[in-house]
Amino acid sequence: MNHQEWLSRWQEGRIGFHKQEPHEALEAHWRALSVPANGRVLVPLCGKSLDMRWLAERGHEVLGIELVREAAEQFVAEGRGEVTRFRQDDFVCYRQGNIELWQGDFFHFSADETFSFSAFYDRAALIALPAATRQRYAFHLAQMMAPGTSGLLVSLTHGRGADVGPPFSVDDAEIERLFGPNFTLARLGTQHVDDGICETVWTMVRKGPEDDEALAVR
Repeated sequence: MNHQEWLSRWQEGRIGFHKQEPHEALEAHWRALSVPANGRVLVPLCGKSLDMRWLAERGHEVLGIELVREAAEQFVAEGRGEVTRFRQDDFVCYRQGNIELWQGDFFHFSADETFSFSAFYDRAALIALPAATRQRYAFHLAQMMAPGTSGLLVSLTHGRGADVGPPFSVDDAEIERLFGPNFTLARLGTQHVDDGICETVWTMVRKGPEDDEALAVR
């Protein structure tokens, strides 16, 4: 799906992926990451997810990145509090409370522009991307995280074929292949959420040089 197709989805209201409440996995597993209360959390390809508000209500500084301006405008319009708008390089940025939403291309969000993130959260970013782009996404995410940074990932599988989506079906083997080189992964469990659709929840911790050394010794 290209940029124009995503824009059309938002303009036409075809956003069935948007949940009207925080995701169950976030509520169930976030505390286990032990993210500092005021830690900054990155939410890639965030849409207008209410998960960002849930994180902000727990004291986190949240930085969401979203391609489509309609999604960003809807998010702040549906929230409470004054909205500040500013530009940062290729991005139009919105600040509302302790949430910043940067509207633009996630792959243009470089390490030089990032702050120090304490954690990240991906509920619908990876599964929104076709196979050819997922490797690029996994590498780019890793580049922005310091060793020891933790994250929560929700992946999804369905039986409609690997090329059908979004959401795209991403199985456990692909998760390991994409993120295993740079993250320590722990699979927390899988649940059936719809006919033929399963969600799997993962915790991820960015590896450091000591992890590579430990592997070399084995």
